[in-house]
Amino acid sequence: MVTETDKPSDNVKAGRKRWPLEGFDLRWISFGSPAAIVTSMALIVGLDTATASRATVLASLLIIGIADNLSDSLSVHIYQEAERLGPHHAFRTTIANYMARFAVTGSFFVVFLMLPATAAVFVSMAWGFFLLAVLSYLLAKARHVSALMEIVKHTGVAAAVVLVSKLTGFAIRNLVGV
Repeated sequence: MVTETDKPSDNVKAGRKRWPLEGFDLRWISFGSPAAIVTSMALIVGLDTATASRATVLASLLIIGIADNLSDSLSVHIYQEAERLGPHHAFRTTIANYMARFAVTGSFFVVFLMLPATAAVFVSMAWGFFLLAVLSYLLAKARHVSALMEIVKHTGVAAAVVLVSKLTGFAIRNLVGV
């Protein structure tokens, strides 16, 4: 997480390379976006492997995009209130978290809606890893750490989650005899 001393304006004052997103607070998207990316990818792969219909995948993405993201945003809000953050700050962060998560999940919905199911699975995986890599890169640059290591670390965790979802899909498929 970007701390007060890691703000882009402080980096410029310290003579460091200028932050390309001056004035943008990565904290607004850094909590919810990775969860939405990885959850969407895992859901698509797991349901596809279990031979779920296209309608089931689309409905699941919408349900996650609305219900799961709202409940996670509520959790963030309650946590921030417990940390005694000001009500405006907590509300702003909650809304930013929800909007980031909904936009990410919505992008997977659009991919799956626009393409045939088989192509949509592959495009969704590429899209998810791309989004996660870009976010990891931006966070690494803001923190002045190795972007490659952050990308490898974050995409590696996402790959493990997707693999577990695929294995779960196989197990469900075999369980119900499809």
